[in-house]
Amino acid sequence: MLKPGLSAYPTDPRQAANSLVSLLDKAEASVPRELRPKTHVRVGATAGLRTLGHDASENILQAVRELLRDRSMLKTEANAVTVLDGTQEGSYQWVTINYLLRNLGKPYSDTVGVVDLGGGSVQMAYAISEEDAASAPKPLEGEDSYVREMYLKGRKYFLYVHSYLHYGLLAARAEILKVSEDSENPCIVAGYDGMYKYGGKEFKAPASQSGASLDECRRITINALKVNDTLCTHMKCTFGGVWNGGRGGGQKNMFVASFFFDRAAEAGFVDPKQPVATVRPMDFEKAAKKACSMKLEEGKSTFPLVEEENLPYLCMDLVYQYTLLIDGFGLEPSQTITLVKKVKYGDQAVEAAWPLGSAIEAVSSP
Repeated sequence: MLKPGLSAYPTDPRQAANSLVSLLDKAEASVPRELRPKTHVRVGATAGLRTLGHDASENILQAVRELLRDRSMLKTEANAVTVLDGTQEGSYQWVTINYLLRNLGKPYSDTVGVVDLGGGSVQMAYAISEEDAASAPKPLEGEDSYVREMYLKGRKYFLYVHSYLHYGLLAARAEILKVSEDSENPCIVAGYDGMYKYGGKEFKAPASQSGASLDECRRITINALKVNDTLCTHMKCTFGGVWNGGRGGGQKNMFVASFFFDRAAEAGFVDPKQPVATVRPMDFEKAAKKACSMKLEEGKSTFPLVEEENLPYLCMDLVYQYTLLIDGFGLEPSQTITLVKKVKYGDQAVEAAWPLGSAIEAVSSP
């Protein structure tokens, strides 16, 4: 993975494509020369590109296709360069983690559920029974299906997966700031008065005179998440009127990835040098209490691992993560969850990210 991603070049598709050259060279170098023409290459863009709009994202994808055609010996097909929809991203992440844990091929109830908190979206995926899959609500026009069938290691899985666009960590900041409508926001660390930029827009982010408040911040966050049963037309919902998948056996062990791990490491309650950590949602609340009660000038000494530009939003980020787990996904505050950055596989620690799952699906399809 490289930073910045493709979405950092909305008006320069060629520069966006060229940003992938070092990754492409690395991939090609790992394949024997004689096998390169037979080896498929896939490029999947995620929520960042989805938020740019159709024309800008399509121009970037076309430039990437041209780069692969002109510069690479690897086999590329027209549909191999796409913007992943949220259900693909979520299901590939599930495949990656369960593959690395050597769960694929086992009964669905022996697999683990996955929550992946990106910048633009958050995905939840876990395996459900065939009966639950059959009773899943039909998606509305233009919505992704709730259930994805996958054939892996000789076994068919029914995967409940949903992606919540606008509820990744960076996008959720904008949603929370929208609730306070340019006035003081109780999630902003005391002493900050600035602008938050996201998705080409700017949002006023002034702290409250009395400083941040965990309880008030939670109230606003619940509002932003739309944790409201009036929207729920299904049997049981998470938030925003989304079906929760029935909470079957595949959800009893939760592996939580990406920004959940990063913020926990920066807030100091997991070791950033370890690839896996066991925590409880209440640990995010405890860290939030500390972040919400500090002043901005104390930030660097209180949380030395947090980057300067994230300090004003640390209270907000931690409250959001706690609220998402508890009120959004219905976990218990004391439930054990596994935060994961990398998963040990043999003697390697492998990045717990969706691209591996995409590759496994590509070679597993019957």
